Amino acid sequence: MLLYDIIKYRIGDRMNSKNNTNINNSPSFSSKQVDSGTVNEKVRFKYVCFDKNGKQVKGYFDAYRRLDVESFLNSLNYRIVSITPTKISKLSSFLTFNNQMRYKDLTFFLTQLSTYIKSGIPLTESINILENQTNKKNMKDLFKRISYELNTGANFSEALVRQGNTFPKLLINMLKTSELTGNLTEALDDMAAYYKTADSNRKQIISALTYPSVVLIVALAVLTFLLIYIVPKFQDIFNQLGSELPGITVLLINVSSFVQNNVIKIILTLVAVIIINIALYKNIKKFRYIVQWLLMHVPVIKDVFIYNEIVMFTKTFSSLIRHDVFITDSIEMLGKITNNEIYKDIIREAVTNLSTGSGLAKAFENKWAFPRLAYEMILTGEKTGRLSNMMETVSEYYEEEQRNMVQRLKSFIEPVMIILLAGIVGVVLLSIFLPMFKMYEGVL
Repeated sequence: MLLYDIIKYRIGDRMNSKNNTNINNSPSFSSKQVDSGTVNEKVRFKYVCFDKNGKQVKGYFDAYRRLDVESFLNSLNYRIVSITPTKISKLSSFLTFNNQMRYKDLTFFLTQLSTYIKSGIPLTESINILENQTNKKNMKDLFKRISYELNTGANFSEALVRQGNTFPKLLINMLKTSELTGNLTEALDDMAAYYKTADSNRKQIISALTYPSVVLIVALAVLTFLLIYIVPKFQDIFNQLGSELPGITVLLINVSSFVQNNVIKIILTLVAVIIINIALYKNIKKFRYIVQWLLMHVPVIKDVFIYNEIVMFTKTFSSLIRHDVFITDSIEMLGKITNNEIYKDIIREAVTNLSTGSGLAKAFENKWAFPRLAYEMILTGEKTGRLSNMMETVSEYYEEEQRNMVQRLKSFIEPVMIILLAGIVGVVLLSIFLPMFKMYEGVL
């Protein structure tokens, strides 16, 4: 039975990869191909229709043919006005950000779904209940699409696959395995706990970065206000007096003039730089590697990022092994679901080691991104045959270390940012009042 599970898992993984193949970048297609369903990749259709109350409804649906979209809209009792295939340019795809479901929403979805199924409510009806509970239009549309796929005969994991990248690959593959073993609710509960932890870890990192970010934004806002509104008024006074100004005051006046004349350009440039960097991080592997490498080498915050990666790596690995997924398959799946390029390189080395019989732990030895203690614990687990339990222990240990690190980091950053803010304002005030002191001395 286990061999059959792994074969089915492998086949499902290929299907998953195929179904997720760039559905947003629709290839060139003719109207005849779209109607007949002979296109090899999903096409994004834009539809316009009216609901039973006469309210106009617009939206998008990814399908292989127009008939699938018609069936979906008819199942909702919509009166169809138009269904047209659309094509998204490469630039639009490049600038489109990830629409994966947030961990918080995913945890709620999995927990509620498990509760309904345990209560004896069928899967499709449970999805319909979730649709009626939510007030978010995008979530309602998502649940409608899942319900439609289930009604057409697709199993649950396949229905989630057909939603593009909304649901994580790890969840989908776990559900595939659970469907074979009949432990769907157990998998839902395990994944809910997993994503709750992932959300908690993410919030810890955000918490560590929120305070300095807010203080930095406030500092920039205060500095901008001083440069645009306060400094020019003192500049007029200095010009009337005609006295020689200190170098720091001249520099401040020049910066003030530049900001006044180019404030719109500066704001637009900053926004453009942020958007471009996010897009590059999403789409360019080398750029993502450099950013991750830099973040994991910043003296104060590096441990927070490393510990977070260790927690998610070991917790995911433990969950996969606990669900009877072979170690080689678990490692390969970890390489697919992680977004950290440094760890992808380590995982690739681990796959090579396993294929040559060198053992799993060897790949993590003497790696700067993998703490020595974590390596020793994994090595012990591999030698004793208790790898899953040891991975869980490593996860719990570094989860606690990450929490402590975040608290220490916040305690360290708060006074530093206050001093920085005071320093910026102090330099501006010194630049303004220094000439006044000199003029006062001259009068005396």
